[in-house]
Amino acid sequence: MSTPQTASPQPASRLAATPQAPMPQATTPQAPRPQALRPAAPPAGAGEDAPLAVLGNPGHRRVALFAAAARAAGLPEPVVLPWIDVLRGRFVVPAGSLLRIESPGEDPAVDELLRGPALGPSYAPTRVEGGAAWYTGVVDALRAVARVPGVRLLGDPEEIAVMFDKRRAHALLAGAGVPVPRALDGAGITGWADLRERLRAAGLRRVFVKPAHGSSASGVVALEFGPRGQVLATTSVELAGGQLHNSLRVRRYRDEREAAELVDRLAPDGLHVEQWIPKAAQAGRSADLRVVVIAGRATHVVVRTSAQPMTNLHLGGARGSLAVAQQAAGRAWPGLLETAERAAACFPGSPMVGVDVLPTAGWRRAVVGEVNAFGDLLPNLTGLPGGPAEGLDTYAAQISALRHPGHRPGPRNDAPTTEPMEPTR
Repeated sequence: MSTPQTASPQPASRLAATPQAPMPQATTPQAPRPQALRPAAPPAGAGEDAPLAVLGNPGHRRVALFAAAARAAGLPEPVVLPWIDVLRGRFVVPAGSLLRIESPGEDPAVDELLRGPALGPSYAPTRVEGGAAWYTGVVDALRAVARVPGVRLLGDPEEIAVMFDKRRAHALLAGAGVPVPRALDGAGITGWADLRERLRAAGLRRVFVKPAHGSSASGVVALEFGPRGQVLATTSVELAGGQLHNSLRVRRYRDEREAAELVDRLAPDGLHVEQWIPKAAQAGRSADLRVVVIAGRATHVVVRTSAQPMTNLHLGGARGSLAVAQQAAGRAWPGLLETAERAAACFPGSPMVGVDVLPTAGWRRAVVGEVNAFGDLLPNLTGLPGGPAEGLDTYAAQISALRHPGHRPGPRNDAPTTEPMEPTR
């Protein structure tokens, strides 16, 4: 495959409360609910004897953690197929191997190859723009690997393509009856003026504006409109010299001209806009869940809390207590896990996904925010007590599921734990 010519996302005091047009808390279409969870089947010939390989960035902790899990299971060291080689079209898939697909992120050379041609001389790894080009390059590369005769992949490139397009993923989940936030539909948003008009027509005053192909909250804007037209845009994006840059500090833009510039510069890469759902709280902070689903079962859960609209840990979020969340949810807890499993069932060719579950106030209901193809980077986190991955980290659990594809776990232990989960370091 030739090098892609298009080139990923990188990584308040509230306005006065204002009456809005009535709106549902979540979109839950009356589509047929999946009848059963179907664990992703491994490729034909996969099993204990198939050597493992990883499409990833050599030396990255994702690759290292998966390799450590393989060694701990008594398997040979997985061969690494570098993303940079695949993007340059100079690669050979290790013969007879079972190839795991890892994230291409956090490698400067890979990022520049993907987004550099689109951003030109002003390219910088901190830039937010260029997501559409990143997406095209990654999807083209995965399809090129999938065309290699005899290749056996752990993961479906077409499903990864859907997960990395928030608009397509939202539509897929909604169509399957999975509860998701209400979203703007129709033609792509062209800019600030278009967004304001469409929000007015929809009766929405609090929304999340998300780059369609973004990750790690890059470019995400929590947008609010006050009763007299005031604007508050909360984001980690820094406006600098007509460019958008990622930062580790959450900012609040109250000048409509700045909010407009944000949206106008994000729009060319595609936007997904959805209702801002009031989330449950823990210790006075908003809270949500990252649920890892492996072979159809929710195996690992992290509670994320924040004083900001975004709960990402690198933006000041903190790990919450699993035990406290389970106790707050009470009998609703199994339903929160089932919501994640229903979302994962929409991607039957993906052995693992990370589902962002957004419990609503009171912890009794939830909607799905996103489904992440590479949502398993949770070092030191072991599986839910009583579950199929108890005592295993996310990588060891995936190795176990791969080596025992016929194993069907017993009933889930949904009783609240008595001790908080150890925080990830």
